[in-house]
Amino acid sequence: MTHWFHRNPLKATAPVSFNFYGVATTPAATKICNDLRLSRTQLLELFTDSSCNPEMMKNAADFYFSLLQGFILSLDDSSQECKLRYIQNFKWTDTLQGQVPSAQQDAVFELVSMGFNVALWYTKYASRLAGKEDITEDEAKDVHRSLKTAAGIFKHLKESHIPKLITPVEKGRDLEARLTESYIVQCQAEAQEVTIARAIELKHNPGLIAALAYETANFYQKADQTLSSLDPACAGKWRKYLNLKSCFYMAYAYCYHGQTLLASDKCGEAIRSLQESEKFFTKAEALCKEYGETKGPGTTAKPSGHLFFRKLGSLIKNTLEKCQRENGFIYFQKVPAEAPQLELKANYGLVEPVPFEFPALSAHWTPETVAAFDLTKRPKEDTAKPKPDEEVKPLKEPNIKPQKDSGCQIS
Repeated sequence: MTHWFHRNPLKATAPVSFNFYGVATTPAATKICNDLRLSRTQLLELFTDSSCNPEMMKNAADFYFSLLQGFILSLDDSSQECKLRYIQNFKWTDTLQGQVPSAQQDAVFELVSMGFNVALWYTKYASRLAGKEDITEDEAKDVHRSLKTAAGIFKHLKESHIPKLITPVEKGRDLEARLTESYIVQCQAEAQEVTIARAIELKHNPGLIAALAYETANFYQKADQTLSSLDPACAGKWRKYLNLKSCFYMAYAYCYHGQTLLASDKCGEAIRSLQESEKFFTKAEALCKEYGETKGPGTTAKPSGHLFFRKLGSLIKNTLEKCQRENGFIYFQKVPAEAPQLELKANYGLVEPVPFEFPALSAHWTPETVAAFDLTKRPKEDTAKPKPDEEVKPLKEPNIKPQKDSGCQIS
């Protein structure tokens, strides 16, 4: 399943020293600043480390976030804002905007931006794991779990933390509602792909497979429509991927719905359902080519080269020929002019995001530590503020080479 999933690039960020000379007035306060700097650097390094696993990522992210929240949360759980929230400037790029960064002097901006990157890492980890030549059942579960985890992080950021930003999010930036929603829905759809592959391999009821495929196609369509008002130069390639996946799973839905109809002796309707499946599959093939030729951010998936993709084409052809033979020998039913309306609802296998919460505040933060930050001693000119033209270097992501497609499905 190498390169089966489209992935946008990770967010990049300017270095942050957390050097508050004169402001941090005690060794405990200085130690927190040093720990913040080191833990941030280590977390950023893990994003591009191909040997990193979910446990390593969670431990590093939790440590950094538990420290960072001392700049955000009030120690007495009151609604009063922490005095340190606006002490440091943070600068981040966005997944669709190239190396054009945005900056905010707000610790919440850092929290949601780094959290966003953690979620992106889980999607990339899932993609890398799914690309293994001989994926095991446990690894497939990791793919499924990682995508649900990513969806949960995106959802938590969107609902609980992004609304707390003082500066409104610019259109087309990652933290905008349209993009976060698309990332959530894409993660859910991709996790359901794992479920569908498993159901097919175990030869589950065709009605269940059809319903799951239909729900997955609708997820992809929803993600695509959410991005429809964005600049095509930024989101065009991503939308082609979402569109082709929607068509691919509509083809699956109509194919397996046709099998269900044939089993119910509705051969004429089954033929029409298979014809509709063939139409969607042909459209998916065309979109694969368009997607490959479309320029834009992110890695280029290659779905049409996969056996999982090609197998569907053969299945549609063989099932349609079987239905036509049966109709010519046994049923003699008229083939309807209109395709059957799919009103399928899966009762099993639907994916919900794994609930996510940021870790508790680090025990290093005490009333004495907070009081040790003397904001009256800040320099009048904030030299820590990056210059507008300061370059933010992109994160160098691991180069994952496509592996031979053995035809193994995610199981």
